Amino acid sequence: MELFRFYLCNESERHARKGTRLSIIGRRDRLSTGLIDEISRVEAETVDGDSLHLRIALDYSARDAISRVLTTASERDGLRRDTLDRLISQMPHDDLGSPDVDLLIRTGGEKRLSDFLLWECAYAELAFLDAMWPDFTATKPSRRAHRLSTP
Repeated sequence: MELFRFYLCNESERHARKGTRLSIIGRRDRLSTGLIDEISRVEAETVDGDSLHLRIALDYSARDAISRVLTTASERDGLRRDTLDRLISQMPHDDLGSPDVDLLIRTGGEKRLSDFLLWECAYAELAFLDAMWPDFTATKPSRRAHRLSTP
């Protein structure tokens, strides 16, 4: 968690400057108060980003999120697909709503979704990389890092 907190503290200004909106999705009730405050600060600082929306999952479960949506759906809304799409896009992890995922990058060598944004990734491009998240970089490939090439 200290590595994650370090990232939030040191990268939020750069993300805001470049127009990246940063959202942390998942359960926050099991995080320290200091980390929750830092997440809230970074999300507020980058809320107007419109060039990229970077969502980082922390203690996240798509099944849990979908279950919470279904539990809170009202009788008048019904459970039509368009209604479910709208409700899922407005889940507690993202009060402003988010479009479907275009690109999912999974670091660490696993080649599965692992209960991550199951609904939102239905039409996403998937990239599974062996590099661990701290070693991942888009501009400085090294012996331990993996570079993601863009067209």
